[in-house]
Amino acid sequence: MDWQARMITPAVDLLAPLFRRDIALDPGHGAVTSAVLHVSSLGVHECLLDGVPVSVEVLSPGWSAYEWRLRYRSHDVTALLRDGSVLTVELGNGWWRGRLGFLGGRALYGDRLGLIAQLEVTFSDGHRQLVCTDESWAAGPSDTLADDLYDGQTIDATRRTDSPVLSGPGSQYLPVHLADFDTSLLAPAIGPPVVRHETRRPERVWTSPSGRTLVDFGQNLVGWLRFTVRGPRGSEIRIRHAEVLEDEELGVRPLRDAQATDRFVLSGGDDFFEPTKTFHGFRYAEVTGWPGTLTADSLEAVVVHSDLARTGTFECSDPLLDQLHTNVVWGLRGNFLDVPTDCPQRNERLGWTGDLAVFAPSAAYLYDVESFLADWLVDLDLEQQHADGLVPFVVPDVLKLMPHPVGLPPVDSAAVWSDAAVWVPWALYETYGDLAVLARQWSSMSAHVRRVASKVSPSGVWDAGFQFGDWLDPDAPPDQPWRAKADPGVVATACLYRSARIVSQVAGLLGHDASEFADLADRTREAFNAEYVDPDGTVRSDCTTAYTLAIVFDLLSPAVEAIAGDRLAELVAKGGHRISTGFAGTPYVCEALTRTGHLDDAYALLMQRDCPSWLYPVTMGATTIWERWDSMLPDGSINPGEMTSFNHYALGAVADWMHRTVAGLAPAAPGYTAVRFAPRPGGGLTWAAASLETQRGRVAIRWDQTPEGLRVETTLPHGVPGVLSLPDGRELQVGPGTTTTHH
Repeated sequence: MDWQARMITPAVDLLAPLFRRDIALDPGHGAVTSAVLHVSSLGVHECLLDGVPVSVEVLSPGWSAYEWRLRYRSHDVTALLRDGSVLTVELGNGWWRGRLGFLGGRALYGDRLGLIAQLEVTFSDGHRQLVCTDESWAAGPSDTLADDLYDGQTIDATRRTDSPVLSGPGSQYLPVHLADFDTSLLAPAIGPPVVRHETRRPERVWTSPSGRTLVDFGQNLVGWLRFTVRGPRGSEIRIRHAEVLEDEELGVRPLRDAQATDRFVLSGGDDFFEPTKTFHGFRYAEVTGWPGTLTADSLEAVVVHSDLARTGTFECSDPLLDQLHTNVVWGLRGNFLDVPTDCPQRNERLGWTGDLAVFAPSAAYLYDVESFLADWLVDLDLEQQHADGLVPFVVPDVLKLMPHPVGLPPVDSAAVWSDAAVWVPWALYETYGDLAVLARQWSSMSAHVRRVASKVSPSGVWDAGFQFGDWLDPDAPPDQPWRAKADPGVVATACLYRSARIVSQVAGLLGHDASEFADLADRTREAFNAEYVDPDGTVRSDCTTAYTLAIVFDLLSPAVEAIAGDRLAELVAKGGHRISTGFAGTPYVCEALTRTGHLDDAYALLMQRDCPSWLYPVTMGATTIWERWDSMLPDGSINPGEMTSFNHYALGAVADWMHRTVAGLAPAAPGYTAVRFAPRPGGGLTWAAASLETQRGRVAIRWDQTPEGLRVETTLPHGVPGVLSLPDGRELQVGPGTTTTHH
């Protein structure tokens, strides 16, 4: 695109500036046949034409690697534009100037907000008129007094006016200056915008023991509250948000120093409030200063996340498993807000690479995340290019902009986390079948593996430097989540082998020479077995995650794999079928048990209700996936650790096994151009079902345990071959349409 517009900023710094431009259409050229507004900002923006929003999106342009890419979007405003229209754009701090991270960072990218907009108008005679941001615009204060993603937004309705004065005595509008900005950084957005998805009314409004008014929306969600209210002019309503209750009061300690509080100053008339320059992760709200009686009809919660289409479903005969799966879905929804974040509520909300590395297959099944994650991967690649191939812990990488904490090792490649450069595009390829994502990410994928290859020890294993390891192993000290049972070298070397093998496959698919990465994979596998596997099949550290990764990543010979599987099952049973794995092992432990003939142990692990387990949070009323297995203790108190979130999708990666094994739906070829149905009933389930809207049509399976045996119903679109793998090992070809098989 040819940008004629310039980035503008208020001549006097304003907290949440409102930019304005009156539009006089060029006369004598006939009717307007097209009007397109291209817009972006340093900060988040909302555009209105004659008071009407130009789109449904919020929090645009979102968060990207601002140093190298600022996304813009284009809006068709033909139906809104008229001669004399007023274009207004209100800015907020967002990720650009607001708080970011857990180390007290603020304005990490810049301390001034800016707007760039270009309205392209085409007339019936072919004439083209441009209205661009330049020094002819004006900027004034808005009704927002403060805004921050972590701390909330303050809106003062007494500052609203229907007829702003642009110049002369009493005008609040000021000149604008041109900002120093390189328009080559502007790039069209690849992923979907953030939008409002639905609203929820309170399920309960009550008074806490301390006399505070509390509201329960029945679901841990991400977004904000909105309402219309009338009260005394100048009075203030304050709303604080939290995910849980503790001692029957709002549980705010897990937020750390994020205030998560919105404030609204009333005008004395009927005021509508919606704080769209912030977002909160919450189920509960504490309301102070409400005029009159607050009821369930007084306000509503607005659910906000990226505009993703739901594609995959799962259900079964066990209500707790159904709720677990629902919790995974809501965890994704809350954290796929422009950037795939770790959590949406405390002073963090960063794009941690390790969380997504293990969760990407589940995400790509549940929603159409192809363009969403493709956009994020562009930033991952950009960060790498400016860091000698290093994949940072978070993308966009704000940690590099913060002071490095004393005592922490320098940031370097880390297994699982940095492997996101390989595992995420591979998951997208497997789900959607488009080689383009691999082609776009080839340099990123290969650079990561080459960097790690340069860091292996003389014996060929990756055992030096800091590793997150099996992060949040339930047996690790609460304040040292990296101190897992699994040797970090075992975890890291297994991950290097998996990444090298994937990249060698990608090289073949793209027509590149695969030998470099195939040879690295072979050497790494040999080194892993020589360094970490004893002759009797024992894998170093002799724990569940060590065996899990060795099995699922194909590091062992068939004979040793069988021994490892038996030992894994023994350890799982010895632990009472409670979870003993962290971020690295948990996504794969059920698959490792299944693959080595221990399906009953996999189901026992999945169905366990005692802590630590997947179903323990469900029994405690969770509506999203928790960060820690015991984020809430059995007595209802919050885990005393400093790092505790109630909306963290990583441990929900078990959903992939639920889809593939419990229900039995998986691709037999990339993009579901062929489908493998392989249901493996167990755990006392009497039925399970799954469906997926693929790019070739709907694929579905349902199985039922009947008095006559197993009944399986499969559905395939025309042109997509399928295989039904039955529990006894038989494999049957299934055709298009719906097929019923009795076993």
